Amino acid sequence: MKNILPLILIMILPVAVIAQRNIAGAWQYKAGTIETVLIFAPSYFSVTTFDIPNKKFIHTWGGRYSKQDNNVSAVIEFNSLDKAQVGRKINFNAAINNNVLASNIINDHKEWKQIDDNTGALAGLWVITGREQNGVMNKMTPGERKTIKILSGTRFQWAAINTATGDFFGTGGGNYSFQNGIYTENIEFFPRDSTRVGMGLSFNGSVNGDEWDHSGKSSKGDPVHEIWTRLP
Repeated sequence: MKNILPLILIMILPVAVIAQRNIAGAWQYKAGTIETVLIFAPSYFSVTTFDIPNKKFIHTWGGRYSKQDNNVSAVIEFNSLDKAQVGRKINFNAAINNNVLASNIINDHKEWKQIDDNTGALAGLWVITGREQNGVMNKMTPGERKTIKILSGTRFQWAAINTATGDFFGTGGGNYSFQNGIYTENIEFFPRDSTRVGMGLSFNGSVNGDEWDHSGKSSKGDPVHEIWTRLP
């Protein structure tokens, strides 16, 4: 029995270290009423700055990334302020200690508070692949122009982008819940119509493997029925 305990500790400790290095999930940095939220899916990320009390959207950007130890390499796929940034390769640091992310992803090093650890049936990167019109579900083949949704365990953001031209067509996001087949969004930024900030929208939702069936009514009251497919 004396030899068993050290062996167990050796087996457990590396797993804990690996988990601590995982940046997937949502992180927040706040200065006054202005906050920036990072969402990291396993291979895609977004950075969004907004002001809820003043219903103001400021900036969003993001793209594909890979991580080696505390070093992150990324390729920008969208930038709401500067389309010339699309396609640019960047590097930044990201280290986790006690649920705090230290990173220089924006400006100098900042400490980001963890919002969630990416646990949830909808966590990941999604792209729209179907939309119902006049009772018929029309398939959509995503290309360079596409609408994506990036979700952590509690945060969501959609973005309409063109990775070839750099054009940015719109975004919206906030926090969400998904329980008992009901998907509910609470909007925290929506640049096209700031009056929708604070609005809650509920939809029917079901996930079958990497396919998400999403239906209900939009913020305008129009019927919505979409199919989203999870991307690696």
